[in-house]
Amino acid sequence: MADKQKTVIVVEDEVDAAEMFAEMMRVNGFTVIKSHSSTPAISLIARELPDVVILDVMMPDVSGLEVLKFMRREPRLASIPVIVVSAKSLPIDIQYGLDAGASVYLTKPVGFQDLKQAVEKVLLNQR
Repeated sequence: MADKQKTVIVVEDEVDAAEMFAEMMRVNGFTVIKSHSSTPAISLIARELPDVVILDVMMPDVSGLEVLKFMRREPRLASIPVIVVSAKSLPIDIQYGLDAGASVYLTKPVGFQDLKQAVEKVLLNQR
């Protein structure tokens, strides 16, 4: 019997980037839910309890890092792996992301292989 299809939530305000990440995940057999804003993403993540979250940092409303910190404080959400994808690529930015609880921090532009490997890595670590 096949595994239940895994769900990924993509939180990315740039529509083209969100669709690109979503398509990368669909090709790998994931169910994809997109949110173009971080405020509704919080309740979406709490409701759906996805297997993985792909999260942009620079969002128009609440920083992706605030979403991440919220998730890490919530017992039901704390163990969900979060892959941060950001244009902020300075070592200090990456450190902030990891300190906030990112499972993996990728800098844009993100290639298909990099994202696929990051998702596979965090899911392996879930077992």
